[in-house]
Amino acid sequence: MSYFYVACTVALTVLSQIIIKWQVLAAGALPEAGGDKVLFLARLLLNPWIIFALAAAFAASITWMAAMTKLDLSHAYPLLSAVFVLVPLASVMLFNEPVTTPKIVGLALVVAGIVIGGQG
Repeated sequence: MSYFYVACTVALTVLSQIIIKWQVLAAGALPEAGGDKVLFLARLLLNPWIIFALAAAFAASITWMAAMTKLDLSHAYPLLSAVFVLVPLASVMLFNEPVTTPKIVGLALVVAGIVIGGQG
């Protein structure tokens, strides 16, 4: 069950990041003026999707706490690195972000780190 909690932590974190990116893209560019920046970000914070994303991030913290009751931090934490693979993959699929050789190499290194760090 503890690995299920880790998987939920990863899934909820990825979900929250994708929703935030989606809504920020929909909102447009960050204004240049300081006061306008504050209003822009305040409007985003009142956006129901952003509120949902923040709730998902909070739920990720809850599932992480549940996982920590059974797993060593040094064993479980490398598994969270899956977020660093899944978010870029989702970004490519959902937002048409570019795939570059350095990104592919970086993702491969992260996967290797997850495999090695997740051992025992």
